[in-house]
Amino acid sequence: MKLGCIGDDFTGSSDLANTLAKGGMRATQYTGVPDGPADPSVEAGVVALKSRSIPVDEAVELSLQALDWLKAQGCTQFFFKYCSTFDSTPEGNIGPVADALADALDAHQVIVCPAFPGTGRSVFQGHLFVNDTLLSESGMQNHPLTPMTDPDLRRWLAPQTRHSVGHVGAGAVFEGAEAIATALATQHDAGHRLIVVDAIRDADLRAIGQAARDLPLITGGSGVALGLPENFGCTAGTVPWTGQGGRAVALSGSCSTATRAQVAYHAALHPAREIVAGDVIEGRLQVDTLATWLMEQDGIPLAYSSADPAEVARVQETYGRARSAEALEGFFAATARALRARGATRIITAGGETSGAIVEGLDLSTLDIGPEIDPGVPALRAGPDLVVALKSGNFGAEDFFEKANRVLAGT
Repeated sequence: MKLGCIGDDFTGSSDLANTLAKGGMRATQYTGVPDGPADPSVEAGVVALKSRSIPVDEAVELSLQALDWLKAQGCTQFFFKYCSTFDSTPEGNIGPVADALADALDAHQVIVCPAFPGTGRSVFQGHLFVNDTLLSESGMQNHPLTPMTDPDLRRWLAPQTRHSVGHVGAGAVFEGAEAIATALATQHDAGHRLIVVDAIRDADLRAIGQAARDLPLITGGSGVALGLPENFGCTAGTVPWTGQGGRAVALSGSCSTATRAQVAYHAALHPAREIVAGDVIEGRLQVDTLATWLMEQDGIPLAYSSADPAEVARVQETYGRARSAEALEGFFAATARALRARGATRIITAGGETSGAIVEGLDLSTLDIGPEIDPGVPALRAGPDLVVALKSGNFGAEDFFEKANRVLAGT
């Protein structure tokens, strides 16, 4: 194994593995830290953790365990993957995990770049944009677990890290890899260890990847990985895939603006049933009832709890944020198990926390990377008769669920 990656959720990890696979690397995603050695043919290993919203100490411990396993596989460079919308809070764990990994690797000039132009995320003057809108005005300010209320990555990261946060601006990035490397060294000499780097185009990300050739640790969204496969002598190619027949279902727990639009579009064309959080928490909706209903429907049936921000806030006020999240995640995990027991072979999910719960609920340990469905979302083979799609909340076109089904089925 050459490149070792640590992702803070399952959808983001598949996004990263997708980018590396498209770049020509033999990439595999692992759910949690594996117990044994990796297949020797794997060039890029992505250890997916469900650590984005957990306490700092737990996130750091899990990430260091993943690092130790990846080092044991022979990796020479490491990548810490977080969301392209930098999901965290001022008390979040992106900074502490980056600090811990940097200490363990004696890494300096640590790039911080969540940019992913293919999905509309760009970093300019240290600020994160979603398309032409500042992050804090994009809908992410209403995220139920990690509301993003400041688009300045330097300010947002500063309370999370022990180190001074630097910045490499777009002017240097536009000049290419050599100028970026020089700017990183200058920021390091000024006393900065974590360094936010601007990027608004794929060409910028490839240049950043080239500049990072000799850096032991890189952090960011999957976009920065665009430039990494070439550093290891890999070239882009077609990702092999065999479609899966059988029964498809879709499960959505994301409350993002993009997912709510996808749910509305899909519900107008296919059977859809809303999961009301209060019904789950108070036991009025049972897993078996929902699973049976889904398997009885034609088309691509969808069960969703993708409520608007006002409804989410009301539920959290009534039941508490932690209880609400745990109840819904547990319900989705149990529903996925019930669907598998009833013969579902294609499972499409939306939402990072929801996808993580479903992957854990189905005990999926290794995911082979298939072709891209939408930017950042690959098809994944989880077993001989099971394929899945794990979509981050803000990713995907309006017809994502239909498109995912076509790719998973190979049609």
